[in-house]
Amino acid sequence: MAEPEFWNDNNEAQQVIDETNQLRQKHDSFHELQEAYDEAAVSLEILREEYDTEIAQGLERDLTDLTAKMKSYELNLLLAGEYDKHNALLEIHPGAGGTESQDWGSMLMRMYQRWSEQHGFTFEVTNYEPGDEAGVKSVSVIIKGENAFGLLKSEHGVHRLVRISPFDSAKRRHTSFCSIEITPEIDDTITVDINPDDLRVDVFRSSGAGGQHINKTSSAVRITHLPTGIVVSSQAQRSQFQNRDTAMSMLRAKLFRLEEQKKAAEKAKLVGEQMDIGWGSQIRSYVFHPYTMVKDHRTNYETSNGNAVMDGDLDPFIYAYLQWLLSQENPN
Repeated sequence: MAEPEFWNDNNEAQQVIDETNQLRQKHDSFHELQEAYDEAAVSLEILREEYDTEIAQGLERDLTDLTAKMKSYELNLLLAGEYDKHNALLEIHPGAGGTESQDWGSMLMRMYQRWSEQHGFTFEVTNYEPGDEAGVKSVSVIIKGENAFGLLKSEHGVHRLVRISPFDSAKRRHTSFCSIEITPEIDDTITVDINPDDLRVDVFRSSGAGGQHINKTSSAVRITHLPTGIVVSSQAQRSQFQNRDTAMSMLRAKLFRLEEQKKAAEKAKLVGEQMDIGWGSQIRSYVFHPYTMVKDHRTNYETSNGNAVMDGDLDPFIYAYLQWLLSQENPN
């Protein structure tokens, strides 16, 4: 950073500064934890020699604080993936089942919105298709914040709901499914080649909740990548050009993710492993009848506090998944 040519490329310089700040924060956090641990050890030695109520109570408070900080530090170490620090593109796709599944989609949308708010992240809806009677047919969201993708990659897959349906007059139990797709937002440092001839661009009127601009002009944009069949849409921006830029950014991210999946499949063939890279795997069940339980089928982490989970308390699931993922990558 002291080199005279450092600021010749502002974008590259900013990336170096951001990386340096992250490394400095990791370094400082480690030494703060070490200092707190040493202080706690001294307090413990004093108590072993002569018990003192005030010191004991202070040590208990310090250990509670130290435990929380250690867990946070470990979580940051687990978020070491190449794209973990990126923003996250989240899509919700209800399965078969009509209103039941569409309502489940809106419940999941609220859950992720509450989680984002609790972490100080920005929750920006880019495309919203309301359900026929309730809920949503499809939702696309950009969640912006440090390590958003690294944290939310645990949510990628199929989410299953079991409950007494509020739409069934006979009060029968129903099972609904939604597919959650999580993709890292791709910045200018990653090149994804897209042939303009491979794109079909359609414009249409925005739908769903919004301001006065909604439904008055054909500003929403839908882009179809013909070779892969990938479709992306954006209707949140006020102009057609802004929506096109957003949709292209989403398309680049999806094509990048698709290429990464192909590489993972090739690697699995070479090393003889069966790696699950598909969209259809059921990862979590949310049961609200005849008992209450939310369980992740990969990590086996579960909780009976389903209301807290639906209010955005996803961190225990995320933490368990990151630890499980590390064990899968390093089985020995």
